[in-house]
Amino acid sequence: MAIKALIIDDEPLAQNVIKQYAQKIPFLEITGACNDAICAQKFIHENEVDLLFLDINMPKLSGISFLKTLNRRPLVIFTTAYSEYALEAYDLNAIDYLKKPFSFERFFKAFSRAEELFLLKNKQTTTAESNKDVNDFLFIKANKKTIKVKFSDIFYIEGLGDYIKIHLNTEKIVTNLSMKKIFSLLPEDQFYRTHKSFIIAVDKIESLEGNMVSISGEKLPIGNSYRSDFFDYVKRFTAD
Repeated sequence: MAIKALIIDDEPLAQNVIKQYAQKIPFLEITGACNDAICAQKFIHENEVDLLFLDINMPKLSGISFLKTLNRRPLVIFTTAYSEYALEAYDLNAIDYLKKPFSFERFFKAFSRAEELFLLKNKQTTTAESNKDVNDFLFIKANKKTIKVKFSDIFYIEGLGDYIKIHLNTEKIVTNLSMKKIFSLLPEDQFYRTHKSFIIAVDKIESLEGNMVSISGEKLPIGNSYRSDFFDYVKRFTAD
């Protein structure tokens, strides 16, 4: 599994060095390069990014300030000509701090650290996904505690940007997860994504009307890109 990386650096020469080094590593894929944090923010929002090669001294917004704006941070290797930011970089859980100019050997050492963490995180995700077919619950971190949530108690899940809101029978839980991530942890036969911002519990559906589905008295939209597949799914259980 290749690690997908984004370069964020306003120096074309620095970008080219990282690209050349990355070409020597088969399991490292450079999926994009940005000259500033504004471009990077848009790219991360629209693409899967596992690792950042992040410069610090950039126009508009420094690399450190940019990293602090991210709620879900990829792995980060700082690449900079300045040594005075190293301590702050490590406080932000950076994998490594490469001072320009750096050799391929130093670059590979930093990447190897990132790869080790990436494989560990991927293993944990795979284990969680395999367990979802065995367990009837998952644990959610919210409000400075870990909450056990049974799948049968979930009515629907609402996307709120970088957060989600899990609607249960008696309460609502807000946590820092993506819709893609929470959907991957749910049993496929019990939940369906009907909109970019909604995942519904199939057994909680009360009625369907037009592009709306009613659950627990709430009318939730069915997105145009989800409509055809969802209604094909519903037909399997419809008595003609």
